[in-house]
Amino acid sequence: MGVHATLHDVTEKKDERRRATYEDVLNAPEHKVAEIIDGVLYLSPRPAFPHAGATTMLATDLAGPFDKGRGGPGGWRIFIEPELHFGEDVVVPDIAGWRTSRMPKQPTEAFATLAPDWLCETLSPSTAKLDRTKKLGVYARERVPYVWFVEPRRQTLEVFALQGSNLVTQATYRAHEKVRVEPFEAVEIDLSFLWGERPE
Repeated sequence: MGVHATLHDVTEKKDERRRATYEDVLNAPEHKVAEIIDGVLYLSPRPAFPHAGATTMLATDLAGPFDKGRGGPGGWRIFIEPELHFGEDVVVPDIAGWRTSRMPKQPTEAFATLAPDWLCETLSPSTAKLDRTKKLGVYARERVPYVWFVEPRRQTLEVFALQGSNLVTQATYRAHEKVRVEPFEAVEIDLSFLWGERPE
Protein backbone atom coordinates (compact mmCIF):
# COMPACT_ATOMS: atom_id res chain seq x y z
CA MET A 1 0.00 0.00 0.00
CA GLY A 2 1.52 3.31 -1.01
CA VAL A 3 1.17 6.28 1.30
CA HIS A 4 2.23 9.79 0.35
CA ALA A 5 3.82 11.33 3.41
CA THR A 6 3.94 15.05 4.06
CA LEU A 7 7.50 15.09 2.77
CA HIS A 8 6.84 17.00 -0.46
CA ASP A 9 8.24 14.84 -3.26
CA VAL A 10 9.55 12.14 -0.96
CA THR A 11 7.36 9.04 -1.20
CA GLU A 12 6.89 7.00 1.93
CA LYS A 13 6.18 3.41 0.98
CA LYS A 14 4.47 1.75 3.91
CA ASP A 15 3.15 -1.79 4.07
CA GLU A 16 1.29 -2.42 7.32
CA ARG A 17 1.96 -6.18 7.02
CA ARG A 18 5.75 -5.98 7.17
CA ARG A 19 8.74 -3.78 7.77
CA ALA A 20 10.80 -2.70 4.79
CA THR A 21 14.00 -4.68 4.19
CA TYR A 22 17.15 -4.23 2.15
CA GLU A 23 15.45 -6.13 -0.67
CA ASP A 24 13.13 -3.13 -1.02
CA VAL A 25 16.16 -0.87 -1.43
CA LEU A 26 17.65 -3.16 -4.07
CA ASN A 27 14.33 -3.31 -5.94
CA ALA A 28 13.70 0.45 -5.86
CA PRO A 29 13.51 2.36 -9.18
CA GLU A 30 16.95 3.39 -10.43
CA HIS A 31 15.93 7.06 -10.59
CA LYS A 32 15.13 7.14 -6.87
CA VAL A 33 17.30 7.25 -3.76
CA ALA A 34 15.99 4.51 -1.46
CA GLU A 35 16.37 4.65 2.32
CA ILE A 36 14.84 2.79 5.27
CA ILE A 37 14.17 4.39 8.64
CA ASP A 38 12.19 2.65 11.39
CA GLY A 39 11.04 -0.02 8.95
CA VAL A 40 9.63 2.48 6.44
CA LEU A 41 10.97 2.78 2.89
CA TYR A 42 11.51 6.34 1.65
CA LEU A 43 12.02 7.02 -2.05
CA SER A 44 13.49 10.42 -2.90
CA PRO A 45 13.92 11.91 -6.39
CA ARG A 46 17.39 12.34 -7.82
CA PRO A 47 18.71 15.82 -7.03
CA ALA A 48 18.22 18.85 -9.26
CA PHE A 49 21.24 20.83 -10.47
CA PRO A 50 21.40 23.34 -7.55
CA HIS A 51 21.47 20.39 -5.14
CA ALA A 52 23.98 18.40 -7.18
CA GLY A 53 26.16 21.46 -7.76
CA ALA A 54 26.40 22.39 -4.08
CA THR A 55 27.18 18.79 -3.14
CA THR A 56 29.86 18.45 -5.82
CA MET A 57 31.53 21.76 -4.96
CA LEU A 58 31.64 21.06 -1.23
CA ALA A 59 32.96 17.54 -1.74
CA THR A 60 35.64 18.94 -4.08
CA ASP A 61 36.62 21.66 -1.60
CA LEU A 62 37.07 19.06 1.14
CA ALA A 63 38.55 16.13 -0.80
CA GLY A 64 41.68 17.95 -1.94
CA PRO A 65 43.02 19.12 1.42
CA PHE A 66 41.50 16.47 3.68
CA ASP A 67 41.27 13.30 1.58
CA LYS A 68 44.30 13.80 -0.68
CA GLY A 69 46.24 16.07 1.65
CA ARG A 70 46.74 18.73 -1.03
CA GLY A 71 46.95 22.10 0.65
CA GLY A 72 45.60 20.67 3.88
CA PRO A 73 46.26 18.19 6.66
CA GLY A 74 44.82 15.03 5.07
CA GLY A 75 43.64 12.31 7.44
CA TRP A 76 40.15 11.80 5.98
CA ARG A 77 38.22 9.66 3.51
CA ILE A 78 35.44 11.64 1.79
CA PHE A 79 32.63 9.94 -0.19
CA ILE A 80 29.62 11.23 -2.14
CA GLU A 81 26.33 9.44 -1.44
CA PRO A 82 27.70 6.48 0.55
CA GLU A 83 25.13 3.91 1.63
CA LEU A 84 25.16 3.46 5.40
CA HIS A 85 23.60 0.54 7.27
CA PHE A 86 22.80 1.05 10.94
CA GLY A 87 20.96 -2.04 12.10
CA GLU A 88 17.77 -2.16 9.99
CA ASP A 89 18.11 1.49 8.96
CA VAL A 90 19.62 2.32 5.57
CA VAL A 91 20.50 5.97 4.89
CA VAL A 92 22.32 7.77 2.10
CA PRO A 93 23.78 11.16 3.09
CA ASP A 94 24.93 13.43 0.29
CA ILE A 95 28.53 13.43 1.55
CA ALA A 96 30.21 11.64 4.43
CA GLY A 97 33.72 11.53 5.82
CA TRP A 98 35.69 9.21 8.07
CA ARG A 99 38.99 9.92 9.76
CA THR A 100 41.61 7.51 8.44
CA SER A 101 42.39 6.59 12.04
CA ARG A 102 38.93 4.95 12.11
CA MET A 103 38.79 3.85 8.45
CA PRO A 104 42.39 3.05 7.47
CA LYS A 105 41.33 1.26 4.27
CA GLN A 106 38.56 2.04 1.81
CA PRO A 107 35.69 -0.46 2.20
CA THR A 108 35.17 -2.94 -0.61
CA GLU A 109 31.49 -3.57 0.13
CA ALA A 110 28.56 -1.65 -1.35
CA PHE A 111 27.79 -0.08 2.03
CA ALA A 112 29.41 0.85 5.33
CA THR A 113 28.29 0.01 8.86
CA LEU A 114 30.81 2.28 10.56
CA ALA A 115 29.23 5.64 11.44
CA PRO A 116 31.08 8.56 9.81
CA ASP A 117 32.92 11.27 11.72
CA TRP A 118 31.12 13.94 9.69
CA LEU A 119 28.39 14.08 7.10
CA CYS A 120 26.47 16.60 5.04
CA GLU A 121 22.93 16.65 3.74
CA THR A 122 22.17 19.04 0.88
CA LEU A 123 18.57 20.09 1.48
CA SER A 124 16.01 20.38 -1.28
CA PRO A 125 12.25 20.96 -1.08
CA SER A 126 11.69 17.22 -1.57
CA THR A 127 14.07 16.02 1.15
CA ALA A 128 14.41 18.78 3.78
CA LYS A 129 11.79 17.49 6.21
CA LEU A 130 13.11 13.92 6.16
CA ASP A 131 16.69 15.15 6.56
CA ARG A 132 15.84 17.49 9.44
CA THR A 133 13.75 15.01 11.40
CA LYS A 134 14.09 11.28 10.98
CA LYS A 135 17.56 11.19 9.43
CA LEU A 136 19.01 13.67 11.92
CA GLY A 137 17.63 11.45 14.67
CA VAL A 138 19.41 8.44 13.20
CA TYR A 139 22.68 10.38 12.99
CA ALA A 140 22.37 11.46 16.63
CA ARG A 141 21.60 7.91 17.72
CA GLU A 142 24.68 6.67 15.84
CA ARG A 143 26.73 9.44 17.49
CA VAL A 144 27.95 11.17 14.33
CA PRO A 145 30.02 14.04 15.80
CA TYR A 146 29.29 16.64 13.10
CA VAL A 147 26.43 17.11 10.65
CA TRP A 148 26.15 19.93 8.12
CA PHE A 149 23.02 21.02 6.27
CA VAL A 150 23.61 22.90 3.02
CA GLU A 151 20.50 24.58 1.56
CA PRO A 152 21.04 26.04 -1.94
CA ARG A 153 17.67 27.82 -2.09
CA ARG A 154 18.39 29.82 1.07
CA GLN A 155 22.14 29.83 0.50
CA THR A 156 22.88 28.63 4.02
CA LEU A 157 25.22 26.25 5.78
CA GLU A 158 23.99 24.98 9.16
CA VAL A 159 26.47 23.25 11.44
CA PHE A 160 25.44 20.71 14.08
CA ALA A 161 27.66 19.11 16.70
CA LEU A 162 26.93 16.18 18.98
CA GLN A 163 26.26 17.17 22.57
CA GLY A 164 25.31 14.26 24.77
CA SER A 165 22.76 12.31 22.75
CA ASN A 166 21.63 15.24 20.59
CA LEU A 167 22.93 17.04 17.53
CA VAL A 168 22.76 20.73 18.42
CA THR A 169 23.01 23.72 16.08
CA GLN A 170 26.37 25.45 16.46
CA ALA A 171 26.20 28.10 13.74
CA THR A 172 24.49 29.15 10.52
CA TYR A 173 26.47 30.76 7.71
CA ARG A 174 24.95 32.55 4.73
CA ALA A 175 25.43 33.54 1.10
CA HIS A 176 28.97 34.73 0.34
CA GLU A 177 30.68 34.14 3.66
CA LYS A 178 34.13 32.60 3.81
CA VAL A 179 34.15 30.19 6.71
CA ARG A 180 36.27 27.80 8.72
CA VAL A 181 34.04 25.15 10.21
CA GLU A 182 34.68 22.12 12.42
CA PRO A 183 35.87 19.52 11.76
CA PHE A 184 37.45 21.08 8.64
CA GLU A 185 38.49 24.42 10.12
CA ALA A 186 42.03 24.01 8.77
CA VAL A 187 40.82 25.20 5.34
CA GLU A 188 38.65 28.20 4.43
CA ILE A 189 35.51 27.49 2.40
CA ASP A 190 34.04 30.17 0.14
CA LEU A 191 30.28 29.50 0.25
CA SER A 192 29.69 31.45 -2.98
CA PHE A 193 30.93 28.50 -5.01
CA LEU A 194 28.30 26.21 -3.49
CA TRP A 195 25.51 28.28 -5.06
CA GLY A 196 26.94 28.08 -8.57
CA GLU A 197 28.46 31.55 -8.43
CA ARG A 198 31.95 32.48 -9.57
CA PRO A 199 33.17 35.37 -7.45
CA GLU A 200 35.58 37.74 -9.18
